[in-house]
Amino acid sequence: MKRNDVKAEVAIAVKACQEKKAEDIRILRLDAASGLTDYFVICSGANPRQVEAIGEAVDEHLSKAGVEPVNIDGRRSETWVALDYGDFMVHVFSESGRKFYDLERLWKTATKVDLAELQKPAAKKSVAKRAGAKATKSVVPTLSQKRGKDGAPGKPTLSAKNANKGGAPTTKRTRKGK
Repeated sequence: MKRNDVKAEVAIAVKACQEKKAEDIRILRLDAASGLTDYFVICSGANPRQVEAIGEAVDEHLSKAGVEPVNIDGRRSETWVALDYGDFMVHVFSESGRKFYDLERLWKTATKVDLAELQKPAAKKSVAKRAGAKATKSVVPTLSQKRGKDGAPGKPTLSAKNANKGGAPTTKRTRKGK
């Protein structure tokens, strides 16, 4: 998925939280090294019904935009609802649950992002090609998303060309000139 699409989807989720009067909304951009997801949206509800309503509003708004969650946990929970969209996750907490789990402290290395930053159009990068420059082959392992019979996304799998015997990604680091 394109980076701008993910930002737009996170913005939709934040607006849904705002509509349901979620408190203390935070957007965190996680480091690429985390491997978990790209963004966290963390917010609080004043009571269990509001926590549930915020989670439902996020799901409804993103479904209208054609984005379905990979998983939803705690839909009937009084303390925490987690909506996993693959590239981002939305965490809706009760006040006590948020203090207990303290995700902001756990992910303190993450970059805090404002809603306005998500809504900015990405600046187009101009790539000036030098005469005689050679293209380099990417050594980053790729994941492919297999789809089930019903078209729903399945588990990501490593492509065969980038998997070693154990199935873990392999990378090859080389120095320039070698």
